[in-house]
Amino acid sequence: MIVLLASHSVFNLVQRTAQACTALAFNLRRKSEFLVALADYSIKCFDTVTKELISWMRGHESSVFSISVHASGRYAITTSSDTAQLWDLDTFQRKRKLNILQSVGIQKVFFLPLSNTILSCFKDNSIFAWECDTLFCKYQLPPPPESSSILYKVFAVTRDGRILAAGGKSNHLHLWCLEAKQLFRIIQMPTKVRAIRYLEFLPDSFDAGSNQVLGVLSQDGIMRFINVQTCKLLFEIGNLDEGISSSVISPHGRYIASIMENGSLNIYSVQALTQEINKPPPPLVKVIEDLPKSKLSSGDMKMKVTSGRVQRPAKSRENQIQTRILKQDLTGHFENKENELSDGLNKKRLQILLKGYGEYPTKYRMFIWRSLLQLPENHTAFSSLIDKGIHVAFLNLQKKYPIKSTKLLRVLQRTLSALAHWSAIFSDTPYLPLLAFPFVKLFQNNQLICFEVVATLIINWCQHWFEYFPNPPINILSMIENILAFHDKELLQHFRDHDITSQVYAWPLLETVFSEVLTREEWLKLFDNVFSNHPSFLLLTVVAYNICSRAPLLNCSLKDDFEYFFHHRNNLDISVVIREVYHLMDTTPADIHPDNMLDVFVALTKGQYPVFNQYPKFIVDYQTQERERIRNDELDYLRERQTVENMQAEVDQQRVEDEAWYQKQELLRKAEETRREMLLQEEEKMIQQRQRLAAVKRELKVKEMHLQEAARRRFLKLQQDQREMELRRLEDEIERKVHMRDQEMASAVKDLEMRHLELESQKRLYEKNLTRNQETVAKEIREDADAYRRKVNLEEHTFHRLIEMDQTQNQKTQKLIEENLAKAEQACLNTDWRIQALHKQRCDDLQRNECYQEMAKLLQKNRRKEIEVLNAMMEKEAKKWEEAEEKDFRLKSEKKASALSDASRQWFLEKEINDALEHPEGPRCQYEQVASSCLPRTSPGSDVSEVDASTWISLNQRKIQWDTMEQDLLERVRNLRQRLTAQARNNCQTPHLLAT
Repeated sequence: MIVLLASHSVFNLVQRTAQACTALAFNLRRKSEFLVALADYSIKCFDTVTKELISWMRGHESSVFSISVHASGRYAITTSSDTAQLWDLDTFQRKRKLNILQSVGIQKVFFLPLSNTILSCFKDNSIFAWECDTLFCKYQLPPPPESSSILYKVFAVTRDGRILAAGGKSNHLHLWCLEAKQLFRIIQMPTKVRAIRYLEFLPDSFDAGSNQVLGVLSQDGIMRFINVQTCKLLFEIGNLDEGISSSVISPHGRYIASIMENGSLNIYSVQALTQEINKPPPPLVKVIEDLPKSKLSSGDMKMKVTSGRVQRPAKSRENQIQTRILKQDLTGHFENKENELSDGLNKKRLQILLKGYGEYPTKYRMFIWRSLLQLPENHTAFSSLIDKGIHVAFLNLQKKYPIKSTKLLRVLQRTLSALAHWSAIFSDTPYLPLLAFPFVKLFQNNQLICFEVVATLIINWCQHWFEYFPNPPINILSMIENILAFHDKELLQHFRDHDITSQVYAWPLLETVFSEVLTREEWLKLFDNVFSNHPSFLLLTVVAYNICSRAPLLNCSLKDDFEYFFHHRNNLDISVVIREVYHLMDTTPADIHPDNMLDVFVALTKGQYPVFNQYPKFIVDYQTQERERIRNDELDYLRERQTVENMQAEVDQQRVEDEAWYQKQELLRKAEETRREMLLQEEEKMIQQRQRLAAVKRELKVKEMHLQEAARRRFLKLQQDQREMELRRLEDEIERKVHMRDQEMASAVKDLEMRHLELESQKRLYEKNLTRNQETVAKEIREDADAYRRKVNLEEHTFHRLIEMDQTQNQKTQKLIEENLAKAEQACLNTDWRIQALHKQRCDDLQRNECYQEMAKLLQKNRRKEIEVLNAMMEKEAKKWEEAEEKDFRLKSEKKASALSDASRQWFLEKEINDALEHPEGPRCQYEQVASSCLPRTSPGSDVSEVDASTWISLNQRKIQWDTMEQDLLERVRNLRQRLTAQARNNCQTPHLLAT
């Protein structure tokens, strides 16, 4: 990066980035700083004065092509093709991120000048305005007219933020009024302009931000400056032979810097180029005109800047050529190489600065720490550790360390898991979360830096901590105790008198790296000094903390008080503690000084992290094996307990289902009885109501007929009276007219006679017509009456046919319902029998299960007695063979007797079955006779005969029961058919009643 001072014609090398620059931005809050977007998708902040890297920001996944800085210089927006990100330049942390669909790309996102509004322009020509603080959408510009629609590529805004100019692959420019949110002007460029590559308004100190001159860089490499109000071309720079690649205007509007296509940088003076800006404006309607032939060439007024010299060609022969050599600022200082850090920092100078101010600047602290610790930033190695996932030891970290922020907990889990995957001992280190938490909270937005800082801390400042693992580092605590004994024997003796060891007054401070006893600012100030000194500085800090707190510690006498003191914040000035640490470093004897026992600082290696094995490996391996064994045992126990619980749950569920089923069956039975009684009562009530309804309908029908007859007669009488009244009215009217005409025609006798004759003739004609009309009306009335009678007869005939068809259909339906009902009842009985059988089988299964369990218990006891039984059986084996021969003989005789008994019983059963089929009306009497006749035939001394007799009796009893049930079922079906028949008849009688 090179900074060019145009006023002095000098450039300075700020930094070698080794990456191509894709975007630049100045005008930050600190004027000496500027932002640079590089080809590796990162953004860096440099200081032009100190030439140092201030911050390094990452987050984009594609090249950044635009950087917009807020007017206050506090915020910046970086834009790439797929996202836009808002950065806080005070902390260099990302605040917000704009994610869009892949199909809709971003053209540009930038701040409006002198306002708190963000303007976002997308590739689909949509433009949105957002509030910077809340990111609330203020408005959206409407789409341009279709007749002049173009795809916007470049944008420019006036200094007052009121006018937006947009252009693209066209020779048209669109001017938007952001206050009115509408397109108010379209400017057409000359025909030689086919596409617009860059737009920028030319500032003016006297226009109050409402810039009137717009610079337009077209595809031919010529930048034309036009007045947007008068639409007049003022001047242009560049030409076809030496085109402009990119251009920018200085904030005050005095200079124009352009990078030419041949790689040179040209700086133009606006004051020398323009002469018409300050003229009064002509009329509003103007046409853009080309420059006259005597225009100034761009080469006559440009200053060509090269790396060695600056040449300014003469405008005429009278002017002389002025040449200035650009000198590079070579103010390098060489220090001792061992104190030189990366990024151009010097450790000795940092220590001097630290002792002078007590701490590093908050703005540059993280950058200084990274330089002091010489972090390698091994992205590949860290990614491989992260890819292994969350370590088993930290899966339940939130139970032991409940953290409100889920993001902070997730970062802590990942950092601890990466440390555990790096070295196995860290999975068993109980105080590792306490040690790493302050660094995780500080670097939660950069997990790589967080991991490397913690790893560097463990390798250097935690030396020899794990030699007595899993116990605390006794050797380190002994060093602290020796130093405390040398500098403050009274305090150490006080600790010994109250049985307070170094594990109480030193180890809590070390395992938490003072994060429990210090505030954030105090802790940062302390670790500015820790990272800037030898690793022994941390141990001496523990001693200094105890010495500076000797007054309250000498007043403590209980162990709980000491433990509380070293686990909570105290009223102690950290600056005093740091000064005491430096004093101890200078006054501690060499034989007990930790410098002689701890190694010097060693940074992490580049590429791969070093192997960490400074711990008793056999203890860690044993603990790992034991932990794995315990985990497996616990899994087995949980699996067995889950199985038992599932079985118990199934048993309980089955018992509950059985009880529910029994209750449901009982309720159904009671409900069925209740419904049956209710149905019988309702049927009786329905029959009575139907009878009463039929009587009422009959009476109503008779009354209706009488009323209809009376109404018909009254209507006929009314018609007759109306006709008589009409005739009388006509007669009165005729008489009145005749009388009037007689009076009028009294003067003319002849006319009276003629009129009298006419009246007479008219009277006869009217009477004739009236008679004819009466006959016509009477005929129509007769025809209507005949049609009504025919209609009534047809409706009665149709209704009778409908009743007959309904009766026939009801009979068929009744017959079908009776058959289906009988089948349904038979199916219900079969289902009930099957349910009872299944229930018995289920009870038998439960009993068998209980027997199996009892048998399984007894089986174990029997196995122990089998040996004794076998010995006894061997002794009696000979005797049993003799008894077996005797019993074999007896068995043969029993078989013969049993065969004879079976034959006689089978013959008897066949005979009884035939008799029962021939005489079904008296099964009970026959059963008594068969029983009485069957008893003497059986031999009382034969066990087999008795069993056969009892079996025969049970079979006959079951048969009798089945016959009884069959008769009851037939009787119920017969009653049901009768009820259905009665109901159908009642339904059929209703239409007859309606017909009457």
